[in-house]
Amino acid sequence: MNEYSDDSPYFYHPLENIEDVEIFNEALERKKLTRSLQPDRPYTYWTIELYDQKDGIRGGGGLGMLAADALRVADDNNIPFALITPFYPSETHQYMKDGKLFDEHRKMNYHDYGFKLIDQVNVKCCDTLCHLDVIEKRFKSARIIAITEPNFGELYSGLSGSDHRLYQEVSLGFGGYAALKLLGLKPAIMQLNEVATFFAALARLDELVKNGMDFYEAVVYTRKHTLYTNHTLVQAAEAEFSIDQFERFVFPNVKSLAVKKWLADKFTNGHIKLSSVTIEIAELRSGVSKLHTRVANYRDIAGNKVKFKPITNGVDLKTWVMPEIMDYYQKTEILDQHTMPMPNFQNQVDRLTASLIRDFKKNGRKILNEVLKKYPNQNGDIVSFDENAFIFDFRRRFVDYKRPEMPFREPMRLRTILENSGAYYVLAGRVHTGDSVMYEKLKQILKTISEDDYLRTHVFYFPDYDEKLAYGLSCGANAAINIPIVGLEACGTSWMKDIANLNLLISTHDGGVADASINSYLNVSGASEDEELDMLYQRMEEATEIYQNDFDLEFTIKRQLDAYLPVASGARMMQDYLDFLFPS
Repeated sequence: MNEYSDDSPYFYHPLENIEDVEIFNEALERKKLTRSLQPDRPYTYWTIELYDQKDGIRGGGGLGMLAADALRVADDNNIPFALITPFYPSETHQYMKDGKLFDEHRKMNYHDYGFKLIDQVNVKCCDTLCHLDVIEKRFKSARIIAITEPNFGELYSGLSGSDHRLYQEVSLGFGGYAALKLLGLKPAIMQLNEVATFFAALARLDELVKNGMDFYEAVVYTRKHTLYTNHTLVQAAEAEFSIDQFERFVFPNVKSLAVKKWLADKFTNGHIKLSSVTIEIAELRSGVSKLHTRVANYRDIAGNKVKFKPITNGVDLKTWVMPEIMDYYQKTEILDQHTMPMPNFQNQVDRLTASLIRDFKKNGRKILNEVLKKYPNQNGDIVSFDENAFIFDFRRRFVDYKRPEMPFREPMRLRTILENSGAYYVLAGRVHTGDSVMYEKLKQILKTISEDDYLRTHVFYFPDYDEKLAYGLSCGANAAINIPIVGLEACGTSWMKDIANLNLLISTHDGGVADASINSYLNVSGASEDEELDMLYQRMEEATEIYQNDFDLEFTIKRQLDAYLPVASGARMMQDYLDFLFPS
């Protein structure tokens, strides 16, 4: 019997029956996070980047770190989970010399990180058969399945609409789907993280039709088993591909004429946006914060605005929260064994004292100083901070809308705030290769620092930002600066790690921060950027004063934890996805 014939028990079911996975077990018990997914019918999570240096894969920022967190949360909770991603054989590091930013390219070997070579699969591009290694790394219930080849390049190599980028995306989709078959896995669900993963769903649609399923039924089946998770806000900013590019890179990998015609019909004026066809192939769609789902401006082929289910990102708290704090959360029943907030966690949070907060942060400062031994600042120096010094930190990908330069617009006012409190200001972030706008802004920031004798000794930039430095700063800083232009941040997760590590949050009301009340943290707002800047400086002054007053410190930290621990929990995020995908 054909696996997908009309007589097959796997032919078509409502979503709650996802292929041959049985209807869910009894209502979810608190002590059992997972549902009835099976090892050979895993939750498949597709991502163009993974940021997990333990496994030798360095991403570009939040999307990759989120993928690593999702993998760890799934594995910790025994959820059958397969993360499919490229393994890039080269990665970029950044360093500064003589005031200039340089990229250093390092070769990577997957053998060095515990990956096992399974076999090869092929994709066809430009009349050439490209051989892709399928490599795998297994954990308890989760696994990483990666595809790679020596000329695969780096993450985000070339422009977003370039041939090489399309080759990488086609390789991930068609090659990754072939890798699943090679391993005997059939997806219970396909979660497509951003449109670069569209070709995985296309490969599945093509296989269904090739195996005998009626085309229209195959489209319905694929749609009902595919989740498109959008991590950005504006469809117009997305790159386009031409019909010529698809004829060279995509269509040679599609076996069904019906699928080719379906795809060809999606082009407008000889070009296609992947978001348009991803929306068409995925009936299930999610955004990554409540605000994101309200303001994301995406439209389908017919021009109708697309609705997204709000599932706010979360982080793996066991990875990002320093051990002493995590131990406290679980011993006092603030968090359960899955790192989900307990029903009455606010009552337990209320017992947290200023003395304990300061002790935790002193231990965090030791972690930070140890991490910084391997991260020279902009002058090539190794920096160490006293345990009692107050540190503001801005650490995130350097892009325009996040406004890393904002505190430096009035250097004397910044200097006064730091001087009056003896505080330090730390920046850590990577400028994407080719981003001339942000490179110029970074140069101006560094010029401002170098021209002031006080800022030179109290403001530091660390160029080679990665997850280890992110962890150290989250543990060892005291106040986090998160000031994206409101309406442009889909979610953000750095601030979640700060709150869980008992840092004060100074932020605009954007992304996931907007999931809770504007009064839950030190809010930065204003009718103009000048008003926002004035409010930012006020909040920075306020943060240093809060830290000196026991009552204020306890009140502010408790207020943040009450509002955002449920938001920050990666286990909560995974629970939300399971409830959405597999309704009881």
